[in-house]
Amino acid sequence: MLPEAIKTSIEHGLDAQIINQVAITGGDINYSARLDIDSGERFFVKWNLRTPENMFQTEAQGLNLLSSAESGLVIPEVRLVGDNFLLMEFIEESSYGNAYLFGSQLAKLHRKSNELFGLETSNYIGRLPQSNRYHADWLEFFMRERIEPQVKMAIDSGKLPNNFHSIFERAFNYTYVIFPEEPPALLHGDLWNGNYMWTSGGDTAIYDPAVYFGHREMDLAMTRLFGGFSEEFYHSYNDIYPLEKGYEERFKLCNLYPILVHANLFGGGYVSQAKQLLKRFFG
Repeated sequence: MLPEAIKTSIEHGLDAQIINQVAITGGDINYSARLDIDSGERFFVKWNLRTPENMFQTEAQGLNLLSSAESGLVIPEVRLVGDNFLLMEFIEESSYGNAYLFGSQLAKLHRKSNELFGLETSNYIGRLPQSNRYHADWLEFFMRERIEPQVKMAIDSGKLPNNFHSIFERAFNYTYVIFPEEPPALLHGDLWNGNYMWTSGGDTAIYDPAVYFGHREMDLAMTRLFGGFSEEFYHSYNDIYPLEKGYEERFKLCNLYPILVHANLFGGGYVSQAKQLLKRFFG
């Protein structure tokens, strides 16, 4: 299962022997498994022999940054990282948890701030590159580092027609969506319901991040995609860090980014959704 070269690197890095491997399914991009070692410890490993450059290294940096916020959320501890694998602590999963606590902890995570929008390094969302060049203005960052690269990628691959290039000529003149002025918030960056789980200890773990400092509504908007989170979660978040009025419409604009990402990764119906949103906000 685990490629021999990666197995050797892990055993050397841990100074231990892997005695058992259990495949874990669910990811769209990487392979993953639980590893049992001879000391009795368990680890989670993900790997990909065709990984883009620095993908696992930037993911490890993102996990460490999330952990530094001390939000109460469980962030997997990184143990080893290589060019084509990432080894983390193994977290036991539970079938239930405290959604209200989860919302309050995410609000605390978003209180960790930065002077500018972005991050000192670029990283990935899925297997696509994610540019994090710093900007002082949120909309400038959103358009230049989030929407523009994805639209260009979709045009270059033939998923979107060339006339969508013209949205960037009028990008800052669209009408009714005005984001509240807020400090940059530390974001998970890919917060859908497949990237968190309840733990056996009664906490919430988040993982597979695409971190940067952005507008906090980006994280919250994405929680509404692909099934959404519970109402308790949103009530709790608003109790701790209330959203400004009009967020429902802003969420639609925020979600243009993950929908474009999915259009570029998977095509299909995501392309139609992306076209509809681009026309809605920039048509």
